[in-house]
Amino acid sequence: MTLSTADGRARLPTVRLARRNLSRNRVRTALAALGIVIGVFAIAALGILGSVLELTAADSIGSLGDQLVVTPNADAGVQSLTDRDVQAIRRAAVGAEVVPLVSGGALASNGDRQTFATLYGVDDPSVLFEAGEGELPTRHRRGAIVGSGVADELGLSVGRSVSIEGREYRVVAVLAESESISVVQPDGAVVLPRDAFVQRDYSQVVVRAETGAAATETAAAIRETLNVRDERVSIFELSVVTSQVDRFFDLLNAFLLGIGAISLVVAGVAILNVMLMSVNERREEIGVLRAVGVQRDDVLRTILVEAGLLGVTGGAVGVALAVAGTTALYLAVPEVTLSVVLDARNAGFLVLAFGFGVGVSLLSGFYPAWRAASRPPVDALRRG
Repeated sequence: MTLSTADGRARLPTVRLARRNLSRNRVRTALAALGIVIGVFAIAALGILGSVLELTAADSIGSLGDQLVVTPNADAGVQSLTDRDVQAIRRAAVGAEVVPLVSGGALASNGDRQTFATLYGVDDPSVLFEAGEGELPTRHRRGAIVGSGVADELGLSVGRSVSIEGREYRVVAVLAESESISVVQPDGAVVLPRDAFVQRDYSQVVVRAETGAAATETAAAIRETLNVRDERVSIFELSVVTSQVDRFFDLLNAFLLGIGAISLVVAGVAILNVMLMSVNERREEIGVLRAVGVQRDDVLRTILVEAGLLGVTGGAVGVALAVAGTTALYLAVPEVTLSVVLDARNAGFLVLAFGFGVGVSLLSGFYPAWRAASRPPVDALRRG
């Protein structure tokens, strides 16, 4: 079936004819589309999987990259940080929260039950910790704050008593269970008033800046202030950890996308084969169309539309399967949150996979289309 233009030239109903040609051999067409489905699904699913892993890890790490831990440099003979050191850190860490604390360890007991607990002495526990039961005092002067793990081990709750090295402390709060990585581990800890410790100097200072970049600048300022003559303090920048995690996931995402791209290229080869076979089987028909005035551009366009339809159909199904797989991951894995699943990057992977699938299909169909359009009508009829 052809149509005539105003100048008398024959034109083809491109989309209708492309659909008809694809329906001639439904099995071969379905297999070619299946290759695109697998490739698009692989790119989208693997990309989203890498993104979900990275975002879930970021949620677990939390704001760790904004924090610094300043400790005495034992190699230089410094065993603790004095009030003078803390004041110097405060002056250097402009705009950041500075939390000095004393740490240690001891057996905690309640009746016949006992467990080893990490001890922290801090004036304002609300800066570092979050209460799960009771309220955290802004100035900790008496009583004990126990971690969720210690509370479970000893059967403690607010109002009960816990024994630390023979001294009884009333439990004023139970810390919320930790859901992220932190510089202090609250689950197995007991937070006591600063005066409960014999040690008067501090074991470490936690510094919280507004951003990771600000934390890096703060670390440099602290080094310039306290380490001018001697290396008095060591500074652990947690942004180093988060940057290494980010680099790892960037490499993982690139690797996963590469695997998906390989499968899609294989699907493109399958489409190339399908298009070549289809053009070869229809060479006489194409020759007749050219002989009655159908232009080369129309033949080229028709075959490219066939390849495009394969790409669009396979890409749409592949994207739908990737969405279904992501939904199943969200429902099956409690650590995967809705905000992670709905992140804009995941939508980007779907668009990338669909566009790549259509692009590969069109590229695979270009050579067969050019070959069919370039063949002289007389030659096609003679060979037919």
